[in-house]
Amino acid sequence: MMKETIDLFGKILTNILTVLYEPFGFSLLLSFLAMFFYLYAYEPTAAGKGWKSAIVTWYQKFKESVFFRKMFLLVFVTSMILFRTLLNRNLWLNPLSNVMGGWGIWENVNGEQKLTTECIENVIMMVPFTSMVIWTFQEKMGSSWKKILWYSGKIAFIFSISIEVLQLFLRLGTFQLSDLFYNTVGGMIGGLMYYGITKAKKHL
Repeated sequence: MMKETIDLFGKILTNILTVLYEPFGFSLLLSFLAMFFYLYAYEPTAAGKGWKSAIVTWYQKFKESVFFRKMFLLVFVTSMILFRTLLNRNLWLNPLSNVMGGWGIWENVNGEQKLTTECIENVIMMVPFTSMVIWTFQEKMGSSWKKILWYSGKIAFIFSISIEVLQLFLRLGTFQLSDLFYNTVGGMIGGLMYYGITKAKKHL
């Protein structure tokens, strides 16, 4: 039992570190560029005077605006998830080959029990995403735990179903109901973690 637990945690840790390591540089660059679009949308007079002016404006905005920094981090987390779920996936012949998906940590492969951590990773993946969304738009979300739980579950579900539908139509992975369920659960946990941290900060 102890060996199985250690193997499980070891596999989860390895997969998480791999997921964080592979797209890190790409996600950082994408977030940097995405915030240029943000500046051109909301600060066109300051950013639209050449690339030097745009870079200076970007730096000043990042330094001065808490919301800008939050948006940057949110885009970074989102791009990391998209790299894991869409941008770095091989084409599948039949995206509907396993609609129910895997619901446990064990799966049958050629008649043998094989350890899989996909369900746990799907939960963990959404925790930082919903936490970042609620942190970024906290004024619109409210402060009660019920509202935060509702919004975090709703956000995670909509984001997850969007990814699953894109996987289906682009043939990048398989459409799985288990992924949708575990992502939504992870999103709700992320919302509750955000609520717990903000409450703890107020008490401190």
